[in-house]
This record gives sequence, structure tokens and C-alpha cells, in this order.
Amino acid sequence: MNRLCDVEPRVMDDEMLKLAVGEQGPRDEAGQLAKQEGILFKDVLSLQLDFQNILRIDNLWQFENLRKLQLDNNIIEKIEGLENLTHLVWLDLSFNNIEAIEGLDTLVNLEDLSLFNNRISKIDSLDALVKLQVLSLGNNQIGNMTNIIYLRRFKDLRTLSLSGNPVAEAEDYRTFICAYLPDLVYLDFQRIDDHMKELAEMKHQCSVDELKHQESLMQAQLEEEQARWEELEGHKAAFVEHLNGPFLFDSMYAEDVEGSQLSHLPGVGELVQTYKDKFVIICLNIFKFGMKQQEKRKAELDTFMGCVQEAIQEKQEQGKHEIAKFEEKHLLTLSSIRDESELTNFEIKMAEHSENITELVNVLMTLEMQLVEQLEETINMFERNIIDLVGLFVENVQSLMAQCRDLENHHHEKLLEIAISTREKIVKGELDEDLPDAVRALFVDKDTIVNAVGASHDIHLLKIDNREDELVTRVNSWRAHLVDKIHKDEIMRNRRRMKEINQYVDHVQSELDSLEYSDLLD
Repeated sequence: MNRLCDVEPRVMDDEMLKLAVGEQGPRDEAGQLAKQEGILFKDVLSLQLDFQNILRIDNLWQFENLRKLQLDNNIIEKIEGLENLTHLVWLDLSFNNIEAIEGLDTLVNLEDLSLFNNRISKIDSLDALVKLQVLSLGNNQIGNMTNIIYLRRFKDLRTLSLSGNPVAEAEDYRTFICAYLPDLVYLDFQRIDDHMKELAEMKHQCSVDELKHQESLMQAQLEEEQARWEELEGHKAAFVEHLNGPFLFDSMYAEDVEGSQLSHLPGVGELVQTYKDKFVIICLNIFKFGMKQQEKRKAELDTFMGCVQEAIQEKQEQGKHEIAKFEEKHLLTLSSIRDESELTNFEIKMAEHSENITELVNVLMTLEMQLVEQLEETINMFERNIIDLVGLFVENVQSLMAQCRDLENHHHEKLLEIAISTREKIVKGELDEDLPDAVRALFVDKDTIVNAVGASHDIHLLKIDNREDELVTRVNSWRAHLVDKIHKDEIMRNRRRMKEINQYVDHVQSELDSLEYSDLLD
């Protein structure tokens, strides 16, 4: 392993990085000028820091566009400090003292990774490297052959180096890797020939087939989980998640200790089931209505965005047409002014063209003001429509939630009747059913049982109220944020357009102002 104990470990500071960037820059005149004025780290695409006795990776956050990083032949012990290098394609960390693969989670564009000659014993933590094509792990301490199976997830992996590891000493090392990584082209710097592939397939076919079967089951499970997640996200976007079943009802009883105890009373089981069936139907009605309203809101938003883009494009085309007409005249006028030898004519032409520029400004500004007015009207109409849609949704939800409360109130009355009747039977010794001791304790007196039924009722109403409040708050917040964003986006679009017009006009005006009569005479 790489140890440079006779040299003091160095820190990756700005001085080291500036020196490295300067030394690796171009040697010509442009390079010298860049060296004098300084090179921005964000503009650097390749950085070479080998043989620097670096102990710790640090201060690379400014190299946000770096494509190639060479850190081989140092004394680095841990992979860290690379999280901002998201554009990195090539990374060399060979000949260091690294013990574990880590710190690579953001390097999603990495294609070539060298960890040759380190102290790594396990292949893992590479999941984010979906574009990985070349992996060099030779001269490490990898000893578990099954660790190779982890690399099957990298569909683009074509070159692998593992020589110099304990695993490479196994008798079936090459056939095992070729069987489990069938798309591999090069292993330990040697091309895998067809004979080796056939031999590997024959030797490991059964185990590979079993692995493929397990992988297909896992993939199906992942796809199913992804589908469920996407479905839930769709329900959340409609603000009706967990209303397409008994979830709300079950949550009412999840923390209801009294309700659980009262379910032991005679006749309560059937009462609760009837209550649940009717409650779930109302929840499903809320869910279905919510999903339909989400489709309407989405259609309204899509129509609005289409109208906005159509209006912007129309005015852009008109503006381009006006600029094209002006450009043609502008070039001819500049040429005519340059050829003018008479001062009076020169001044007349200058004044006339200055008026042409002013006229262009007025035309472009008029088009922009027309667009602003058109979009303002469109935005206001959309805002009214989306307010109406959200209002209708909230109104219907509140009506349906009121039905849920009515059901709860009716259930509470029936449950209270059963509880009081049961107490009377207990007092008279006429109760045939055997109740648990905790339930019997509720019937010590009338107030205790009434309070227990009331506590259960309060929990249920609170759950219903909270779900209604959450839904109404979220949908209104969504509406407010959406409308606010649309207004802000329009303000920013207008500012950008005004800036574009002013910059263009300043440019053509400067071309005109640069013409001096005395210069033309020379």
C-alpha cells in the first residue's frame, strides 16, 4: 500500500489548487494571461493532484464543472469532499490508503473509477454510479467471491480489474465473473473470449438462472412499490390520500382505548361494523370526487399554460419580424452614413436613423405592453376559475365530512343506549355475557360509563375534524402558492423581455453613435 511516511502530509488548500490549475493550464500567450488574471475554479474541467502526499480530500467544492480528477499516489484514507463534483466522469484514487468505498453518492455521471492499490475489502456503496463503465479494484483486500454479484446492477460496466485481490486466487475466479457479469468485455486488462464465456455459462448456469429468477422477483416487487408510490402521490396531489378505504375510520379507533373496551358489549360489534360500512362509503365518495376535481384543475392549468405560451410566442414572432425589418434597413443606413461626405447630409441621416431606432423601441414596447395586458387578463380569468374549482371542492368535502360527523353522532347515541342498558343489567344481575375486568370497571357508576362513551366520541370527532382541516388547508395553500407563482413568473418574464429590448436598442444605438463625421473624412 502507498505510504509516504518520510514526507509531511499536505492539506488541499487554495494555494495547492491554484498552483495545480496554473501548471496544468495552456502555455501560450492566452495561458499566460489567464495565469496573471486568475482562473476561476468553476471553469476547470481537469485537475491533476497526484504525488502530492495529500492526506484528506478537501476544498474542491468550487470545481463544480470538473470532468476529470486525478488523486492517485497520495496517502488519502477516506473518500470524501466530492459531493459537489456532479459532472465528474473520470476519477483516479489509486495508490492510496482507502479502506472503504464511500462518498460517491452524488457522482451520477461517473464512468471510469480507479481504486487500484488500496485497502478495500468489500465492493459496495456504488449504487449511484449508474453510468459506470470501467472499474479498477486490483491490489486490494477483496476476498468474498459473492461480492462480485453486487456489480450486476451496473448495466454499462464493460471493464473490471480485480487482480491482486485474494478473490483472484480462487480456482473458478474468471469463469465465475464471466458467468455473473455476462456483459463484461475486459477482465484484468484481458479481453474475454467466446470460449471463456461458453465455459463460464456451462459451469455456473444453474446458479445464474436461480439468481436471475430472484432478481426478476425483486424487480417486480420494486416496480409494484414504485407503482404504489406513484399512485399515492397522485392521491396526495388531489388531497384525498387514504380516503379510498377504511384508513380514516381505522385511525379513529387506533388511539381509542375506551372504544376498544366498549366493543366487548353485547350488540356493539354489529353496531360498529354497520357504522364502518356507511363511513367508508362516504370516504370513497370524497375520494372519487377529489380525483375528478384534480383532473379538472389539471385541465384548467394545462389550458392556461397553453394560452400563455401561445400568446408569448405570437408576440415573439411579431417582435422578430419587426427586428428583421429594422436590421435590413439598419445595415443599409449605416453603410450609407459611412459613405456620406457632406456634413449636412451626414447629420440628417444620423437624425433620421435615430428616429428609426426610437420607432423600433416604441413598436417593441407596444408589443410587450399588449402582451402584458393580454396575459394579465388570462391570469385573472384563470385565477377566478381555479378559485371556483377549489371552492366547489372544499364545499363538497365539507358537506360529506358533515355526513361523517352525523354518522358518528348517531353511533354515539346508539352506543350510549347500549352502555346504559348494559349497566342496568349488571346492577340487576341480569347480564348473561362475561365481560373482561377492564370493561366491567367502566360500569362502577353511571358517570364513569357515560364519560367513557363520551371520550370515545370526542376522539372520533377530532379525527374527522383534523382530516377535514388538513384537506381544506392544503388545497387552499396550493391554490394560493400556484397563483402567486404565476404572478411572479409573469413579472420576471416581463423584466427579462424589457432587459432584452433595452440591451438590443443600446447595441444598435451604440453602433450609430460610434460613427463620427471627422473619422469618416480620414
